[in-house]
Amino acid sequence: MPSVSAHVALTLAQHIDAVFGVMGNGNAYFLDALETQTDAVFTAVRHEQGGVVAADAHYRASGRIAAGTATYGAGFTNTLTALAESVQAHVPLVLVVGDEPTSGPRPWDVDQIALASAVGARTYTVGHADAAATTIIAIEHALTYRVPVVLAIPYDVAALEAGPVAAAPQPRIPAPLAPRGAFAEGMLDEIARALAEAARPVLLAGRGAWLANAGDPLGELAALTGALTATSALGRGVFPDDRFDLGVTGGFGADGAMELIHSADVAVVFGASLNQFTMRFGDLFAPGTRVFQIDTAAAATHPHVGGFVRADARLAAEALVSRVRKVGATARHAGAEGAEDGVSTGKSDFSHAGTGAPWRETVDVPAARAYERGEELAPDGRLDPRSAARRIGELLPEDRVVVSDGGHFIGWANMYWPVASPDRMMMVGTAFQSIGLGWPSVVGAALARRDATIVLTSGDGGGLMAIADLESAVRAAGGRGIAVIWNDAAYGAEVNLYGLKGLAEAPMRIPEVDFAAFAAAVGAEGVVVRALSDLDRLAAWTREEPAERRFLLLDLRISGDVIAPYQQEIIRVNS
Repeated sequence: MPSVSAHVALTLAQHIDAVFGVMGNGNAYFLDALETQTDAVFTAVRHEQGGVVAADAHYRASGRIAAGTATYGAGFTNTLTALAESVQAHVPLVLVVGDEPTSGPRPWDVDQIALASAVGARTYTVGHADAAATTIIAIEHALTYRVPVVLAIPYDVAALEAGPVAAAPQPRIPAPLAPRGAFAEGMLDEIARALAEAARPVLLAGRGAWLANAGDPLGELAALTGALTATSALGRGVFPDDRFDLGVTGGFGADGAMELIHSADVAVVFGASLNQFTMRFGDLFAPGTRVFQIDTAAAATHPHVGGFVRADARLAAEALVSRVRKVGATARHAGAEGAEDGVSTGKSDFSHAGTGAPWRETVDVPAARAYERGEELAPDGRLDPRSAARRIGELLPEDRVVVSDGGHFIGWANMYWPVASPDRMMMVGTAFQSIGLGWPSVVGAALARRDATIVLTSGDGGGLMAIADLESAVRAAGGRGIAVIWNDAAYGAEVNLYGLKGLAEAPMRIPEVDFAAFAAAVGAEGVVVRALSDLDRLAAWTREEPAERRFLLLDLRISGDVIAPYQQEIIRVNS
């Protein structure tokens, strides 16, 4: 008869096809059932946090919920940083873990429910008779609230027989949040009028707009109103027409693009939380800009917001398209009547301050969103990360999915490596301000996107912190994987933020490590890059067939003296 652990595995596998983790005493029966009785794919990682990270990256890359798994005690506590990141980033996943026996804790047990709660994750504990139902409830909770959940199997019930496994019902997920009530309707009317009357409108979209599948109506709204568009770092590629898109806002944005956004008279924000980085620490919009926000949050998320509608981004965008069309029809009708009376309004639909053309057609968008090219080498003789990033961006395959660890270097990939959509650029770690989550991110993304080239961008600090899962990344991605290590022999962010203040730099420095040698040790190809010509190997690699090549690691020996613009912003604010 199936055990309690089998009930969990069989029920989970009806809705989740990818599981990542490390086997131990507490999840051995679960993994046995998963491997022998389901079609779900288990991918082993080398550190327990990697199981959560891989499940997190799998969802970000595909939109399909995945699971991590670990044993109790030390295995569970090893997952906490990654679990906190997924909570902060609103990523749904299920973490299946062993737990203390129902008879009480042993010396090596900890209060796992309290620890999970401390980082914002809810725990569901299965029993002898309710394992399947509890598993469904856990999946429902994760998907409904877009958070990770912990599904715990007490040690003394894991192997108990639990009878036949019933067919699992589909998890119940709430419908998208439609604008409701007179206030929401009235605010949408006001936003439509503001956009119609604006001379310099901007639409800003974030990850919430992508999750809501709002791209098409947002593109239509931008075309109707002549608005320039921009995105948060997690929303890039939402707008279907990039001819008028200014790129990412905040510290990753180009100076010219940010100047245009600062000059907007009306800005409407869809599904972006407007955090301090997106908002350039409050300087993104001018004091006179009318800022409206549409989000599923309970209230506006920034004090600069003057009008707020709680709604799904797609539904709200569709409602605004309808309203703006009506405003345009009214304007055309009024213009026709004025012409009959011999009066000219001087505008054509939304002519925007009388120019006769939408604002976005009067500015040089490509020039505005251009970044500094940099020199090949910085004054200290090491690679200028700007020129290296630009050259790598030119050589990377177009099918790339970029996964980013945390650290000073995150600016370079975000600025110089454009991607086609938000699910092709993932920053795993930035929500919780952590580093060391890069390597296992490759594992989840590689399984989620088997048709793509997975590109990791990581620093030497974070790369060393989780070096055990370099092997996992190489095994999972194989010839579809590239890692770019920005090796400045330092914790670069700390040097920039605190070394420049005169604090002791010795703890901020790292002996220069040969990551190319690490790569060779686990069957990958490693290249030390000291000049742009060394990147010719990347050019050749991209021309080879994936089956004929190995995972490629580029060990970039970059200068730490070139500070990313977003870090310069932080330095300015901190000073």
